[in-house]
Amino acid sequence: MDTLHSFLSERGYTRTKLHLTKTNHFEIIATINGNKGRFILDTGASNSCVGFDSTEFFKLKTQDSEVKAAGAGAIDMETQVSKKNNIAIGKWKQDKLALILFNLSHVNTALVNHNAKPVHGIIGADVLKKGKAIIDYNKKYVYLKLN
Repeated sequence: MDTLHSFLSERGYTRTKLHLTKTNHFEIIATINGNKGRFILDTGASNSCVGFDSTEFFKLKTQDSEVKAAGAGAIDMETQVSKKNNIAIGKWKQDKLALILFNLSHVNTALVNHNAKPVHGIIGADVLKKGKAIIDYNKKYVYLKLN
């Protein structure tokens, strides 16, 4: 029997390693607009997000948003949006990605309090759907379909 890796490779998927944090989250490295960052992989997040404090680092052009963010114990958080960004996760790439920006300090405080490293943001279902993602929880990989 073929392994999941060989099965998906034959079908045009690439795999990227996931790292399990001390808080039991999967963490992934992604490159946005040419800069690498650390992100939580969150299948329950509808959109991929970046913290306000990483706006310049990722060269994001932002505009105010009427949408309020909620999650991880916080509600009604102010947001901004940044459109037309490039993202790469391993060999997988996507252009014209919209990102939501909001204050991630509550997330990073919780991570640091549990001896985990802070993150730049969250990779959400929008990216996972575009990449036709398959997550191998046992071996800690995410597979994304190359365009």
